[in-house]
Amino acid sequence: MQRRCQVHRDLWREREGSEIGQGTHPWWPAGTARAAPGSPGSSMWSVCWLPVLTQLLLLRFLVAQPVSPIRVFVVPHSHMDVGWIYTVQESLRAYAANVYTTVVEQLMLQKQRRFIAVEQEYFRLWWDGIASYRQKRQVRHLLATRRLEFVIGGQVMHDETVAHFDDQILQLTEGHGFLYETFGIRPRFSWQIDSFGASATTPTLFALAGFHAHVISRIDYALKDTMQNSQGLQFVWRGSPTLSAQQEIFTHVLDQYNYCSEGFNWDGTAVFPNSPPDRVFHPKSVPITWNNINYYVSLLVDNVKERATWFRTPHLLWPWFSNMDPLLDFINSNSSKLGISVEYATLADYFEAVQAHNASWRVHTHGDFLPYSSDPFQAWTGFYASRSGLKALARRASALLYAGESMFTRYMWPAPHQHLDPAWALKQLQRLRWAVSEVQHHDAITGTQSPKVRDMHEENLSSGMQGVQELMASIVRDRTPAHSDQEPVGHSAVVYNPLAWTVTTIVTLTVGFSRVSVTDESGQQVAAQIQESKKTQSAYDLHVLTTIPGLSYRYYSIRSTEGTQEETNQLGASLARTSNFGRKKKTPARPRDRHLIHVENDCYTVFLDRDTNLLHSIWERGSNRTVQVTQEFMEYHANADLKYGFVSDNFVFMPIDSAKSPWNSVGMQIVAGKLMTEIRQYFYRKVGDRNHTYAIYSRLAHVPLAQGAELLCRRIEQEYRVGPLELNREAILRTSTSLHNKQVLHSDNNGYQMQRRVFQKYSSNGIARNYYPMAQSAFIEDGRSRLVLLSKQAHGVSSQENGQVEVMLHRRLWNNFDWALDYDLTLNDTSTVYPVLWLLLGPQSLTTRLRQRCGLALQRAPVVLLRELNESAQIFPGSQRQQEAVTLPPSLHLQILSIPGWNYSSNHTEHLQDLQKRHRGKAKADLRRVLLRLHHLYEEGEDPVLSQPVRVNLQAVLQGLGSVGAVEERSLTGTWDGNTLHRWSWRTQEPPHHRGSSRSHSTPLQGTKVTIYPKEIRTFFIHFRSHESLADSVAPGRPQESQKKEDDPEHGKAWRDGG
Repeated sequence: MQRRCQVHRDLWREREGSEIGQGTHPWWPAGTARAAPGSPGSSMWSVCWLPVLTQLLLLRFLVAQPVSPIRVFVVPHSHMDVGWIYTVQESLRAYAANVYTTVVEQLMLQKQRRFIAVEQEYFRLWWDGIASYRQKRQVRHLLATRRLEFVIGGQVMHDETVAHFDDQILQLTEGHGFLYETFGIRPRFSWQIDSFGASATTPTLFALAGFHAHVISRIDYALKDTMQNSQGLQFVWRGSPTLSAQQEIFTHVLDQYNYCSEGFNWDGTAVFPNSPPDRVFHPKSVPITWNNINYYVSLLVDNVKERATWFRTPHLLWPWFSNMDPLLDFINSNSSKLGISVEYATLADYFEAVQAHNASWRVHTHGDFLPYSSDPFQAWTGFYASRSGLKALARRASALLYAGESMFTRYMWPAPHQHLDPAWALKQLQRLRWAVSEVQHHDAITGTQSPKVRDMHEENLSSGMQGVQELMASIVRDRTPAHSDQEPVGHSAVVYNPLAWTVTTIVTLTVGFSRVSVTDESGQQVAAQIQESKKTQSAYDLHVLTTIPGLSYRYYSIRSTEGTQEETNQLGASLARTSNFGRKKKTPARPRDRHLIHVENDCYTVFLDRDTNLLHSIWERGSNRTVQVTQEFMEYHANADLKYGFVSDNFVFMPIDSAKSPWNSVGMQIVAGKLMTEIRQYFYRKVGDRNHTYAIYSRLAHVPLAQGAELLCRRIEQEYRVGPLELNREAILRTSTSLHNKQVLHSDNNGYQMQRRVFQKYSSNGIARNYYPMAQSAFIEDGRSRLVLLSKQAHGVSSQENGQVEVMLHRRLWNNFDWALDYDLTLNDTSTVYPVLWLLLGPQSLTTRLRQRCGLALQRAPVVLLRELNESAQIFPGSQRQQEAVTLPPSLHLQILSIPGWNYSSNHTEHLQDLQKRHRGKAKADLRRVLLRLHHLYEEGEDPVLSQPVRVNLQAVLQGLGSVGAVEERSLTGTWDGNTLHRWSWRTQEPPHHRGSSRSHSTPLQGTKVTIYPKEIRTFFIHFRSHESLADSVAPGRPQESQKKEDDPEHGKAWRDGG
């Protein structure tokens, strides 16, 4: 079979086609802006020579034609990467704006034309800043007549491997909110055809968003061949083992020709920096002319009949970019002879035909389509760790955004203060929502972009974070007014817990003095520890033990003092003591006569080998078992010259051989204190080097296990220093244990669910093809114990040998491929990165109970807001107005609490009526609607207690925010009323499997009470009883929605609170 990714050069050619050159409209021959007399789109195609040519051409098709023709659905589509080689603004100027301008123009010319628009970011920029009033009216008309269709509807076509599902939901919500607010439409189909592999989380999320069907493409080449040959490219996907058929979705895999077919590549080549004045883009393939139409008809008919054998219905999906009109006219005029008919279509048209066929479909259960390999030597597993710094920044920005959302919501309810402008505050949140959504693109969070696009993302994220930090600081200042100007004597710190549970943890601050006192808002001394900073000379790390209720604050004063705790006999900042151990050269392993030292807390004893300065073993108290555990940094070496074979790059991992040890000596410090002990290990490339390339900083907290600090006690926190790397090195942390896992690894799908990964034996490239994405967690286990890794950002992970788990932390690559050099896509990343992992070790029952909550404690750590403290600044007991905490049961996670600011009515009919009246302008943001999303963390049967359904009263949970007037259940992204959302049902060859029960849908709301079952994600609009300060936020002339809902018992799932 022909394949587009036979070798590395073809891989780049395929990627090139997805961005460089989507400049033409999808119907006229490439290089033209509109049909001219005599052109393929004009009436001259009906000249008299056509029947003669048809008779000659079609003789080959007169034998053994099917009874009914194959129905080909030609789907013209956008494919414009939101940043890959060029920045968003460069691409918008060069071609993206032109695509929407010409699509609208050409759709209006002929009614049979169709188009699907995928990415919202370019469309929103075109709509808000370029489109004329006339073009906007035309777009509304095309949507109303179903000739233009938005698919996916998110801000971007998101990555499915290293992106966290919280952020995938965010970018979908951002795009869907815009579409619904602007047009009153809600996408029903996906088009995830360019993400590098397909996650089992995605079908669940898309089902919850209301999608009927899901389209993917990039799956393992050998698996796609098998599916084609067995007519298995279409199936019903039950991505979640717990939700099963409840959230299944019909899935279509594009065949081997992907999203454009060989020989029909008429998309034009974009010209940078600006579009040509005449909007003419030069095509890659020869356009259709009178002289070559017979060739193209023959090519198309052969291609269609080949592809039709891979599917179970006579309906064929044909993705296309341009130049189609003459072929459609010619083929349809000879349909009975050719055995095919061709029509322009949207995804809705195609899937309606497939669904009406009423076939019985195979079921794909639970598994994902990872990793993705385009051929035996092209394993797309390198990007799991590409641009580690950007991955870390994106996750930090996401965490800050969610904290800022809930803090702002708590500030506004039950009544905002008067010192903060809500419109300004919402703008800060919206900027960061945009940036975090944008970076979920499959060439962004993956690290596969050019350096200037990386810089664009980092600038957008940093700018958005600065705005939200200013917002959060403003909220804090509003609660703690500033004092008169005086000489600062320390710092005041406000620590905010964004989780809906009480959290006990240690927060770390950097201060400039070694003698310090920490007091809380009541003036009481707080347990703290001071030690020399591991990163900054002449600075100190201050560790403060804090316990914070859900969505609440703690206030601390940090002052320089004359003494330490030991000198004053007060509970203050104790001074940690540092023990230095000389460097140890790398030596061959010696199984006996080890000289061990240990560090312990109430949960673990960590043993270190003084002969090597390496970790030796860990004793875990719960199981009373000692597990051999060693850790070291290793490096894979990559080829740089195409003459000598395949190369690693931004996307692909292709090591020359097994990993090599890059260090020759290890130094160690143990910094011991009353609150925590830190083990610092420094790895040097050469024995005499002054500076280390690698480091491990391990922390154990000394907190009583019985005082609500189980999550803190039972984790070993590790931070790493990696880099700068030598050229063509891919750095891993390898953890080798005595656990007999038999090379079976479990890694997560986007932080939502775990997948079992069995090591596969391949004849070639076996190392790379056994790497998997770890968005948040992974573990190995045997019959007695489990070692869990929790990550603050995405990495690649693998179990290459029994008892081993390795995590790829950083990559630096260069190769001599001309195309990659021209566009600066060689991943020459010279940065130093500081990834974080937490380790949990213990019995399966214990680690199962802790893994999800501990992972969230890492992802959504408390936010610390600092400002200078002057002499007169005092925080007296009771001076801080502390709202009542928001507390959920331990198996539920408050995924988001937000004021989106959308201005649409929750009633769909009312919203459409409002849109008819509102074409003249945009309504004000609605600050009274609160978006709440809850997630059950556990799988069915995973834990005897935590896997049970949970019933919560939202009125009671949210009473600190005010009196709940109404609750509506919504779709995942908020655009559908839960009562009116209905998805297509697809017949399957297997019976549905629900949670061991006959329940076919979620238990509906009962007033403000809801029961949430394992793995469910439930989304609600909360309407609090109004207060005057928010009355002006609603558009003039519109009824107050919460009061209207209370008066309308038939509206959605709004229920009056009986209490």
